[in-house]
Amino acid sequence: MCACSAVGEIRLPRGFKIEPYARVPGARHLACAPDGTLFVGTANSSVYAVTPRREVRELVGGLNSPNGVAFANGDLYIGEIHRLSRIRNVLGHLDGKARLEVLNEQLPRARHHGLRVLRFGPDGRLYIGIGAPCNVGETPLPHATLSRFSSDFRRVEPYCLGVRNTMGFDWSPDDDTLWFSDNGRDLLGDDTPPEELNHAPKSGLHFGFPYHFGNNQPDPEYGPRLPGGLRTTPPKISMPAHVAPLGLRFYRGRQFPNSYQGAIFLANHGSWNRSAPIGYRLVVAYPNTARSEVFADGWLQGSKVSGRPVDVEVLPDGSLVVSDDHSGNLYRISYSKP
Repeated sequence: MCACSAVGEIRLPRGFKIEPYARVPGARHLACAPDGTLFVGTANSSVYAVTPRREVRELVGGLNSPNGVAFANGDLYIGEIHRLSRIRNVLGHLDGKARLEVLNEQLPRARHHGLRVLRFGPDGRLYIGIGAPCNVGETPLPHATLSRFSSDFRRVEPYCLGVRNTMGFDWSPDDDTLWFSDNGRDLLGDDTPPEELNHAPKSGLHFGFPYHFGNNQPDPEYGPRLPGGLRTTPPKISMPAHVAPLGLRFYRGRQFPNSYQGAIFLANHGSWNRSAPIGYRLVVAYPNTARSEVFADGWLQGSKVSGRPVDVEVLPDGSLVVSDDHSGNLYRISYSKP
């Protein structure tokens, strides 16, 4: 277990508590097996496993920023910048000697917005975020998309277009439709453009980048270049500029109060392109009312940063795990009725 002074600074709603869960260097995106084993990707070179007893094990190393992890049917899928791999029967190979099976080496190799996020959808297909390799600009496909792999993993097919850089997505437990975060462009000042939580009830929608942001507001540089006839889809929920929304999960557990059932927990990694820092917190969003509110904050105290939340995952007992790549910690948030 980790020792973390930041825990005492975190503010949560009444009845919730936060505690250290595990220490994982550079912890970023998460996946959870049914037994509670957590798999942790990083922007460095290693993927880790955290057992239900909170034992941390390096699963595989020497990789190219293996940020993305997804678990399905006993296998772990790993998304590096340039390729997708798999470890079969991963729970039987937590000793660091697992064999990596390469499934696709044709992903774009640009490092700018090159960290991958992976998640299996209700259709059984593996989805992947492929960011724009720039701050703003017109880019060739599959850049600036949320895509999905073919069933044999050999091809990627764009599912959502005009997506600058999504670092988190999940499907509604109510209707199996896709929701995803998207990070707005930089260098337009402290308060522009808004960050986005988007809803894609079907494939083929265009979410604006690089032509529009927010409520179909034209980008000052690329707005005039909007192709004729292109309709862009505004966000369902907007957030302040530069909070950097990353990983998200619909809450499907049974530990938290009923008001959180079907809500989205969303990590705000925090700003860099802003005169006064903002973000460094968890937000909860309610899709049915298009409302969001701060759920956990305190990783930012004035100008002092003690943590930068990246992703969230629900454990089998209904508690929530949060990753933090700034301190290299995982935190567990649980609830007990006051």
